[in-house]
Amino acid sequence: MSRLLLTLCSVSASLLCAQDPREIVRKSVQMDQTNWLRMKDYTWVAHLAERHLDSNGQVKAEDKRAWETVILYGEPHRRMLERDGKPLPPDEQRKEQEKLDKSVAKLARETPEQKLRRVAEYEKRRQKDREFLTEIPDLYDFRLEGEDKVDGRDVWIISATPKTGYRPKQRDAKPLMKIRGKIWIDKSEYQWVRLEAETLDTISYGLFLARLNPGAKLVFEQTRVNDDLWLPKREFARGAGRVGLLKKVAMEQELTWSNYRKFQVESKVLAAP
Repeated sequence: MSRLLLTLCSVSASLLCAQDPREIVRKSVQMDQTNWLRMKDYTWVAHLAERHLDSNGQVKAEDKRAWETVILYGEPHRRMLERDGKPLPPDEQRKEQEKLDKSVAKLARETPEQKLRRVAEYEKRRQKDREFLTEIPDLYDFRLEGEDKVDGRDVWIISATPKTGYRPKQRDAKPLMKIRGKIWIDKSEYQWVRLEAETLDTISYGLFLARLNPGAKLVFEQTRVNDDLWLPKREFARGAGRVGLLKKVAMEQELTWSNYRKFQVESKVLAAP
C-alpha cells in the first residue's frame, strides 16, 4: 500500500509540475535556445513588407523586399531576390550573385585557424543575441488561461505580466518589463507556436533614441520543419513612435520565412533561378 501511495504521489506531483505555467514556459525557453542554435544549419527565404501609416491608421506607402539566406563557411549571407513584389532585374541579379561569389572566394582563402576564430566569434554573437530571453521565466508572472488547438496541435495558452519590482540582470531584457503577452505552447514538444505581445510603456532603443509608444502590438508564429525542429514562420508588428527628437512614425512590419532547407554545400554557389 505504501508503495502504491508513493507512486500515486509521484504521478500527481508530475502532473502538477506539467501544469505549472512557469515551468512550461521555462522548458519552452530552453527549446527556443536550442532551435536558435540549430537554425544555422538551414537556408531560407524571407519576405518583408513595411507599411507606413497615416494618422487614421491607413497604409500610405509600402516597401516590399525578399531575400534568400544561404550559409557560407559557417555564416549566413543574404542574396536579394525581389523588390516591390517583383524579381530583381537581370543586371541586379547578376550583381547579387557576384557579391556572393566574392564572399565565397574570400572565405575559401582562410586558413583553418582563421576560420575557427571567425566562426567562434560569430557563434558567440549569436548566443548573446538570444541570451536575454532566458530571463523570461523569472521576469514575468504567468497564468494558465486554458487549452486550444493550433494547426491540429494541442497547446497551452499562458498569459505573462511583468513582475512588479523585478530588476533584469541583462540589459537586453529590460524592455521586457514594459511588455505583456500571451504564449501558445505546444503540449508535446514545449515549443512556441504563437506569441502575442503589447507594449505597456514607452520603450527607447537604438543609437538614435527611437521611441516606441505604449499599445504597440507584436505577433510571432513558428512552424515545425522537417519533423526536426521549430523555426520562425511569421512576425507582425504594428505601432507608433518617434525617431530622434521630432520625426513621428506609425508603421506595420510583416516578415515571413519559408522554404527552409537543410544546408547543403551546393547552396553556397548556386545562382538564383
